[in-house]
Amino acid sequence: MKITIDEKRKVPVKAGGVGLFFEDLNYDLDGGLYAEMLENRNFEAKDVHGEWDRYIVDFDGGYAWEPYPTGEQAVLKLKTDRALFPENPHYMRLTASAGGAGMKNKAYDGVYLFKGQEYRVSFWLRSYDYKDKVTVAVYQDGKPALKRSFKVRADGAWRRYAAVVKAKDDVEGGDFVFELQTAGMVHVDCFSMMPTNAVLGVFRRDLAELMKDLKPGFLRFPGGCVVEGNSLANRYLWKESVGQTERRPQNWNRWAVHATCPENNFRTPFSHYGQTLGVGYYEYFRLAEYLGAKPLPVVSVGIACQYMSTEFVPLDDPELEVYIQEALDLLEFALGGPETMWGKLRADLGHPAPFALEYLGVGNEQWEASPVSKKTGKPESNEFYKRFELFERRIHEKYPALKIVGTVGPTFETDSYFDAWKWTREKLAENPDFVYCSDEHFYVSPQWLYDHVDVYDKYPREGKVYAGEYAAHVPGSGCALFNAPQANCWEGALAEAAFMTGMERNSDVVVMKSYAPLFGRLGYTQWSPDLIWFNGKAAYATANYHVQKLYSLYTGDFAMPATTDMPHTYASATERDGFTYVKVVNASDETLEAEVDAAYDFGALNRIIRMEGELGDYNTLEEPAKIAPVDVAPTAARTAVLPPHSFSVLVFRK
Repeated sequence: MKITIDEKRKVPVKAGGVGLFFEDLNYDLDGGLYAEMLENRNFEAKDVHGEWDRYIVDFDGGYAWEPYPTGEQAVLKLKTDRALFPENPHYMRLTASAGGAGMKNKAYDGVYLFKGQEYRVSFWLRSYDYKDKVTVAVYQDGKPALKRSFKVRADGAWRRYAAVVKAKDDVEGGDFVFELQTAGMVHVDCFSMMPTNAVLGVFRRDLAELMKDLKPGFLRFPGGCVVEGNSLANRYLWKESVGQTERRPQNWNRWAVHATCPENNFRTPFSHYGQTLGVGYYEYFRLAEYLGAKPLPVVSVGIACQYMSTEFVPLDDPELEVYIQEALDLLEFALGGPETMWGKLRADLGHPAPFALEYLGVGNEQWEASPVSKKTGKPESNEFYKRFELFERRIHEKYPALKIVGTVGPTFETDSYFDAWKWTREKLAENPDFVYCSDEHFYVSPQWLYDHVDVYDKYPREGKVYAGEYAAHVPGSGCALFNAPQANCWEGALAEAAFMTGMERNSDVVVMKSYAPLFGRLGYTQWSPDLIWFNGKAAYATANYHVQKLYSLYTGDFAMPATTDMPHTYASATERDGFTYVKVVNASDETLEAEVDAAYDFGALNRIIRMEGELGDYNTLEEPAKIAPVDVAPTAARTAVLPPHSFSVLVFRK
């Protein structure tokens, strides 16, 4: 087999083109990346159910809490009078008839502790006449692995109690308990328990480090569909996500109603899935800094999720100005000086210098459509194109250098997709700065990816692509279903590696790319496959993650076409500073010996990084490296053995 590199047709590669797309689904934030270990810590949970365009939101503030111990020694009652903060007005009145009684938190599937690790626990409490101690503890099989008592002030004022406590033992699925030392009554709110090793004091360390190890060039946040909301009232409001954590009003998560249907009575196991906003836009920007990635926030254009709703703000409605101003104020928050209103807020929060914001996503995966209005019963156009043009004009009037990321909708090679690209290219002909790139999404079979490896070879060079959401969905593997880690099998990752050779050699067109979704919490997942899987104790990278990482780490400054002369093989090549990186996929059932050739001296084979396995193999918590890159020593200057179903990075050095 021969791989031939064509240096004469090389194109520049945008640095940092492989990034991360974070969306709060699969309990990726509350219960995941957000290091808070308790569930419904502020008694504001909602129970959400219903069907398309008709959702029922029931308050269920006692969710995840129960009396401790079982029996009648503790009585819990939700209250709102003289609340701690009006934004989250509910709190719990705990009445204990005996010492040792209190309440217990579900904490997803229980509390996980590591012996010797310190944890920061806190809560707010008001007492009128209870003067004894209260205790926070984590029990495993009835024995305390972590415990701390606090002396209560009975002055009728809300007070915050906090301490750092070290775990005496490892705990798996333990009970978080709040107890009164003697009989009495107290009011409590805003509990918290977080490991002190949390990145930036906010993010779960193992998950954040996996993100950082991928060396992402950008971080898109806070979603996808979460930005749009299942209704406009449910959309993500960035201004509510900044400031004191306890004063960020809790919202329900649109993924709480994903896949509701008559068979499940329009209610899923995740009906209480919420957004506490403990991580908001300020924390997202700081996370991007920690990762060394450029932030890519996404803003709403006044259209609710078109998969789940017909709701939108008409183009001529004065309310649309609210959405435009939200975008402009976000830019001021990120870029404005301390003399500006929102720049001052950023500075007051602890970041005097502007954030390094270059990109803004305007809309998520909207498309021009005419849904049937709930008011009139007739089709009404959402006029997406005109509203996007309005947003673009208003944003670039104030921030002309900002790179706007547009969208061509959620489908690929459909009528709406072709129409969106036609509109985009017409606007780019009038104004080259109209959009920097347009977001494409495709969740497809491995065979589709193999068949479309050359799809970007044929793209017009006017109009750049951001492959913002994509993944191989292997038929029969449980893709797009609840909790299916087997969906991240090698068959899908190998096809993604092959498809990415086409993206890489067309780096003049595909300037950004990010796999989706990013995380999946085992047992709490609405969508599979996912790049990283985890539970309350540990996390592991999938084969798909390692493919993304190899493209992130081993890509040069220029890309060159690389052709192969054998079927079911795919290759690309890039170069930088005397190094040439050749990525090659052998999707066949045969072992091949590949000879790399070119009309110039690109050096000798210096290193081989290889991934291989059975197509159905996938990583697990028990076998986290079953499919992972390994170094293979070269045995010749320009030839390498390619095992069947393998992905290799061949590193040449002059």
